Amino acid sequence: MKKSILIVLLVLILDQVLKFWIKTHMTLGQEINVAGNWFILHFTENEGMAFGFTFGGAAGKLILSIFRIIAIIIIGYYIYRLRKKSPHPGLIFSFSLIMAGALGNIIDSAFYGLIFNESSFHSVATLFPPEGGYSAFLHGKVVDMLYFPVIETTLPDWVPLWGGQPFTFFRPVFNVADSSITTGVLLLLIFQKKFFAKKESPENTTGINPEGDSSATI
Repeated sequence: MKKSILIVLLVLILDQVLKFWIKTHMTLGQEINVAGNWFILHFTENEGMAFGFTFGGAAGKLILSIFRIIAIIIIGYYIYRLRKKSPHPGLIFSFSLIMAGALGNIIDSAFYGLIFNESSFHSVATLFPPEGGYSAFLHGKVVDMLYFPVIETTLPDWVPLWGGQPFTFFRPVFNVADSSITTGVLLLLIFQKKFFAKKESPENTTGINPEGDSSATI
């Protein structure tokens, strides 16, 4: 349980420190080239979904925020129950990453609208502005900044529908919390057989059956 808490805290600290810095030092749409043109800090905000997607306006955002809170509670309870079963360390690590990512984004939604004023294309936001925040509880915008346009090209004319149009891979702008959730889910999918493998019982490993008779296993 302590390792899980440590993982969650490390991800949250990295996620929130970077978001606070972006929010208070950059204007919307501003970019900083970190590594050439393939790794860019690009400041944008979204209504709460991962990788810059939106969902159903204000009502959808509220539903999404409530869903995240429920998911965090369920995952936290699941991790708590897992500690009694000596689970595979990778399973705890994966769920801890997912929980940390969900917490990171729900913090934005829950509190950023209360503690920051509105970011714009002309000025940076202020923390705890005298006039108050730009939105209500659970209606804040999620800060995104990680942009990896690894490939920028023009699609060949023979490509159906999109031929001749510019193409960028990878286009979505995301944050540390999104990365944490994605990594956790991918680890669960890739290593599910290993993480959820049933441990052999003592009877199977020693060759002793439930009646107490000793017999060789084949």
